[in-house]
Amino acid sequence: MSRRAVLWIAFAIVHVAVWALGFVLPNQPMGDVHNVYEPWSTWAIDGDAIVGITEPWIYPQLALVPLVLAQGFAWIAGYEVAWAIFITICDALVFGMLVGTGRSAGRNAAAGFWLAFILLLGPVGMYRLDGVTAPLAIAGCLWLVGRPWLGSILLAVATWIKVWPAALIAAAVIAVKRRLAVLGGALIVSAATLIAVVAAGGGATVFGFISDQTDRGLQVEAPVSAYYLWRAVAGIRGSFIYYDGDLLTFQVSGPEVDAVIAVMTPLLFAAVLGVAALGAYRAWHGASFVRLFPPLALAFVLVFIVFNKVGSPQYMTWIIPPLLVGLVIDRARWRRPAALGLLIALVTQAVYPIMYYGLLGAHPLPAALLTLRNVLAVVLLVWAVVRVAQIPRRAATLVHQAPVHP
Repeated sequence: MSRRAVLWIAFAIVHVAVWALGFVLPNQPMGDVHNVYEPWSTWAIDGDAIVGITEPWIYPQLALVPLVLAQGFAWIAGYEVAWAIFITICDALVFGMLVGTGRSAGRNAAAGFWLAFILLLGPVGMYRLDGVTAPLAIAGCLWLVGRPWLGSILLAVATWIKVWPAALIAAAVIAVKRRLAVLGGALIVSAATLIAVVAAGGGATVFGFISDQTDRGLQVEAPVSAYYLWRAVAGIRGSFIYYDGDLLTFQVSGPEVDAVIAVMTPLLFAAVLGVAALGAYRAWHGASFVRLFPPLALAFVLVFIVFNKVGSPQYMTWIIPPLLVGLVIDRARWRRPAALGLLIALVTQAVYPIMYYGLLGAHPLPAALLTLRNVLAVVLLVWAVVRVAQIPRRAATLVHQAPVHP
């Protein structure tokens, strides 16, 4: 049996397994699908309300598109199964592009890593919008060199679904030689989206997702929340976990929490600028795309995670594209960070959905696992930043690199 056939069989097994886990694991790993995705898409189809247009929304406007498209499969067995089918189709299209003929060892390793990550992260990676943006981001990254316009367009579409792929665009603008093509593709998608939203009457809500995110409190899973989480675990008065009914998330509270909330957004921007400056310095001194882009992209997405007030488990899907591209280019150098990424995925699933009820009850074991997950993310961020910093000046292209573009 060919390697390509083995990978496709593994693809089917992994996706069916994660489908099933969504139905059997505790704490509603499919909660967003039936609680909000289905109502939002149904309202839009029925003409009752269009989130992001007729009313403010926590997501960019293109996020509604996959929610509505998934409704096309709802006749099979309801919206939850429809969403799983839709995500599987998205994954399959990009998986086929990645594997190709199955003759590239780097691409095969990357495909195996992706499947392992999907399985270890569990249903939260499939039953969230991030399950749409991850394959889009992977395809966009793989096309950045050979087809930068197309790669940029895909990354921009993903950004207008969930904001995080903007980190990959930033890394591409720094690392790709054809920067104008990268910027051009992103501007075309952004302009078309804004024009469509304003024309539909959504001018007042077009950037509502930005203000909604900046006004958030500290979500319990965020790295910065560890101090308040462990105070709650210790039973210290004044620190506790509570449910935010507007944002549908669990957050932490405690002494000086408002000051911490206020400083996190500026701190995030400062960290992003620091990584961008380091990457630009290396690019200015001749770092090649294959050396610079994967660690720079990984550093950007991990800054988005580590310095974020929100730490939802599905955010771990963000590290898939840069790790995958790193394996395609140089699997020997990227084997260890990829293994660390898989460990992060496994610990994340252990916390949510498996032990999430205990976490909300401030039990020590799930709190310790969550803290471990966040520490591992910081370690991976440090590795990525150090990797960018250590790129030699006028770095030569790797001799045995696999081609990045399809």
